[in-house]
Amino acid sequence: MHGRRCGWHGRLRESGYRLTEGRKEIINILTDTKEHLSAEEIYFRVHKNYPAIGLTSVYRTLDVLVNMGVIQKFDFGDGRFRYEIINGENKGHRHLICTNCKKIINYNNFIEEETELLKKTEKELSEKYKFEINSNLIQFYGLCPECRQKK
Repeated sequence: MHGRRCGWHGRLRESGYRLTEGRKEIINILTDTKEHLSAEEIYFRVHKNYPAIGLTSVYRTLDVLVNMGVIQKFDFGDGRFRYEIINGENKGHRHLICTNCKKIINYNNFIEEETELLKKTEKELSEKYKFEINSNLIQFYGLCPECRQKK
């Protein structure tokens, strides 16, 4: 875990940004969680150790990290953007989002047909629109097992 943190910290410095304690803590929080945290949730966690940090600083840092490709910003339809660190463990995964309780499930155990269909779709879109696709974001919405049981 520590090695990954140092890598993110170094990338921030190399990009010309100061590595403040608040920024370190934001990266550490995102590295250590499997949750999809909102800016406000990140702020409350950082604020515990660094009470001087403001919500605006958290938003600014998150924007910097998104632009650097260190984290991803998601809109799961709950009225808040959520953030997730990009690393080898979660790269190329999809999300299942419960429309009732807002639970988010990561999955990356794709079936072969799914992988082939996605490759074919990307290829055809690239050719049709002369567009170079370098990533995609696929999210599925529905009801989790707990919410289905309640209905």
